[in-house]
Amino acid sequence: MTGSTGRTYQRRGRDRGQVALEYLGFIPILLIVALAAVQLGLISYAAQQAGTAARAGARSASLDGPYAADCRAAVSGWLADGLDCARAHLGDEVTVTATVDIPSVVPGWDFDPARKTATMPLDH
Repeated sequence: MTGSTGRTYQRRGRDRGQVALEYLGFIPILLIVALAAVQLGLISYAAQQAGTAARAGARSASLDGPYAADCRAAVSGWLADGLDCARAHLGDEVTVTATVDIPSVVPGWDFDPARKTATMPLDH
């Protein structure tokens, strides 16, 4: 083999190392994007759970039931610790507001809680 061919093989070996280093440099960016996607999913899930809890609590409160217990029962167990349900009577209607804390997958990323309200007519 000629000297130039040997240099070509040697250059390819160096390129492989460079590509590996570029991938290593790209891994933190991929991790941040993945964590952001997971966090968006958690935000959506917490908002959905707050809506479900508000509807269940309002349904129970309209029937003079234990609205706080029903509100808590409608939420996933791991989100129930960060749940708050508040009731308000508005004439012939009752309104329940459910507030669910949004968990964070990255320390330092703090979010306002998800808050949803549901109104039901009182059952006379």
